[in-house]
Amino acid sequence: MASEAASQISVGALSAIFDDTKLHVHEPIVQCVQIKPLPPQPNHPERYRAVFSDISNYVQTMLATQANHFVKDGLLRRGCFVRLKSFQANSVKGKKILIILDLEVLTELGESEKIGEPMPLESKGEEHERNPAASLQDPKIQHQPLQANSLPRQMRPTASASAHATIYPIEAISPYSHKWTIKARCTSKSTVKTWHNRNGEGKLFSVNLLDDSGEIRATGFNDLCDMLYDLFREGEVYYISSPCRVQIAKKQFTNLDNDYELTFEKDTIVEKAEDQNDVPQIRFNFTTIGDLQSVEKDTTTDVIGVLRDIGETSQIVSKTTNKPYTKRELTLVDMTGFSVRLTIWGSTASNFSLVPESIVAFKGVKVSDFGGRSLSLLSSGSITVDPDIEDAHRLRGWYDSQGRDEVFHSHASMSNATSSTPKAGQFKTIAQVREEQLGMSENADYFSLKATIIYIKQDNVSYPACLSEGCNKKVTELDPGQWRCERCDKTHPKPEYRYIILINVSDHTGQLWLSSFDEVGRLVMGMPADQLMEIRQNDEKATGEIFQHANCRTWNFRCRARIDTFGDQQRVRYQVSSARPINYSEEASRLTELINSYGID
Repeated sequence: MASEAASQISVGALSAIFDDTKLHVHEPIVQCVQIKPLPPQPNHPERYRAVFSDISNYVQTMLATQANHFVKDGLLRRGCFVRLKSFQANSVKGKKILIILDLEVLTELGESEKIGEPMPLESKGEEHERNPAASLQDPKIQHQPLQANSLPRQMRPTASASAHATIYPIEAISPYSHKWTIKARCTSKSTVKTWHNRNGEGKLFSVNLLDDSGEIRATGFNDLCDMLYDLFREGEVYYISSPCRVQIAKKQFTNLDNDYELTFEKDTIVEKAEDQNDVPQIRFNFTTIGDLQSVEKDTTTDVIGVLRDIGETSQIVSKTTNKPYTKRELTLVDMTGFSVRLTIWGSTASNFSLVPESIVAFKGVKVSDFGGRSLSLLSSGSITVDPDIEDAHRLRGWYDSQGRDEVFHSHASMSNATSSTPKAGQFKTIAQVREEQLGMSENADYFSLKATIIYIKQDNVSYPACLSEGCNKKVTELDPGQWRCERCDKTHPKPEYRYIILINVSDHTGQLWLSSFDEVGRLVMGMPADQLMEIRQNDEKATGEIFQHANCRTWNFRCRARIDTFGDQQRVRYQVSSARPINYSEEASRLTELINSYGID
């Protein structure tokens, strides 16, 4: 078996990979003569170092993290034979090293002790001096001079090799790398930012770059900002070639898991790639909302959830810069039964147009301990709606089947809890809502309420909305059949009416005004706002009966309480995020638990 395997090995391939003649080596077959883990590092994934031999030479290699499963599954072991399907030659402090991106373990060749006496891969002069005969102990293995026309098939240069045939993986880039080219997708591009200080002034922008092996941040300053900013477009793939400065990453400015970052230089070459499909779109490293409580403050992570609630935009003034910033608060939920508040900023907040119940993935959010656990989207972060990934499909299935009716716990209330039992999302009476002053603190409070509708304010029950998908902004009637949306810069023949109803509800302890939007309005009124408005225009009596029918019905409301400012006055606004009819089986169980909590025998 050893001799059969030896006959399959691509003798001389490792030397050819590092040869200055740049012969293209295609999927060489080598033997693994050593495999061991690298010393663990905090907050970094496991890494493995392997030594591969082609009988003539051996070389140190490092497995990319996506190849770790070959070791963990027990396939890549000392003595086995592998086909190197994707790799990148590198030189670190004068030592030759291969970064292995993908491989295939040839189980049909079995395993054996190290074949031959391979020498360490060194320069040609040193290797010839140390091994002039280039002979091996196995008499069946003969070494032939390496010429292009006599190389094994895997090692012959390909005539179709492009000018960018030698592509570095992002994972292999370090300050010791020289003359490299990466092929990467621009997953995020910042706005142009300016600065002024005692040392002068300038401007910069940054992009996040992604390939199969990892991600890295790259920044252009001043003239480079002018030259490159318009060239980069989010979602497109580029070739980026050195010279380009590689330096230690400033973690306070990036959400990427890379120890290094790039700075564009005047001779850096950026070219749009013709093939846009061989680089992944985006990579996530999700933390579930329930697990956020165990994540350290200021950690950067990714989250995915159902958009349960969308707050209005507001402005705050920075205490350090005295500049105003626009913000918007969102509420996300997931299958762990928890909700979390996530803040978006600037133009992202102003232009946010998603609708509730969308599945949204956020890449690059900072974890805060303000009010328990909350999240903030970094300027280098990104938002992906309904991503075509398993996590999103699973979330959609769960939410449609059962999640829409769940009561979620909030991390915010857990910070104030005296026990480990989450309190947010618990049912409250109207008296408790007022006595506990829900909504009077800096953060929004969430609660559930079983109450009966006793009055619906019929003035301004809906508004004419834009027909563009995901817009929902109010439109203005210019002329009959012409409704103008300033945001979309479009004119529509008619609007789509959406509810903005104000309802008064009551339980045995008091009354409360709740504001509701379209989804809740459809449930309460039993029809879309378009249909109600049509009836209202033609039949006043029928309209009154519809409102009367909506009264005196009891619902379970999921509510948010928060301080709003109107002119010079502040007051608490109670907003309904969802409503559902009473489930009498669940209600009986809830009341039973409530009775048992009093400890009555």
